[in-house]
Amino acid sequence: MNYPLPHTIENGNGETLTFLRLIEEPDGDRLVGENFVAPTIGPPMHVHWLQDEGFTVLNGRIGYQTLGQPERFAGPGESIVFKRGVPHRFWNAGTETLHCSSWIKPTNTIVFFLTSIFEAQKKSGKPQPEIFDAAYLLTRYASEYDMLEIPRFVRKVIMPLTYQLGRLLGKYKHFEGAPEPIKPHQVLEAQMLNA
Repeated sequence: MNYPLPHTIENGNGETLTFLRLIEEPDGDRLVGENFVAPTIGPPMHVHWLQDEGFTVLNGRIGYQTLGQPERFAGPGESIVFKRGVPHRFWNAGTETLHCSSWIKPTNTIVFFLTSIFEAQKKSGKPQPEIFDAAYLLTRYASEYDMLEIPRFVRKVIMPLTYQLGRLLGKYKHFEGAPEPIKPHQVLEAQMLNA
């Protein structure tokens, strides 16, 4: 699944994200975008195992937190960076729409993954994605992403079982052509080649 840029997604719950352009860099492509987030809205505690992610506030106030740390806040002109492997969350901590420029590096499968998560949220009509799609995405791409607000037993046992049930029931035809998950060893190999 290849998405031409710019590519805009919205989840029906107050988040809109536009992937604007790809910048080729020696140590991995950087995907640049922008997001708009309604007051009090934002993704739950999650982790990108293989990617760094950054935001610069253009308008509004962002609240953010890394796992185990206190909540912090940033306003227009301020930037925050979440390093790969560090669980984090962010939300609109103001009363107006939060507008940020953003980047993620390397891109890996992020455009497909977030497009699919946002579509699954619209399908469910709630902040939680439709269960079979969530099981597919969080099981297949577990080497890249994790949602830490989902209890561990659900993530490690219930989701994989739901994924298998979805396969048996033919629930994943809309994911035909989905990109292969990136494995951590592939990232290390690419880094060594570019060193």
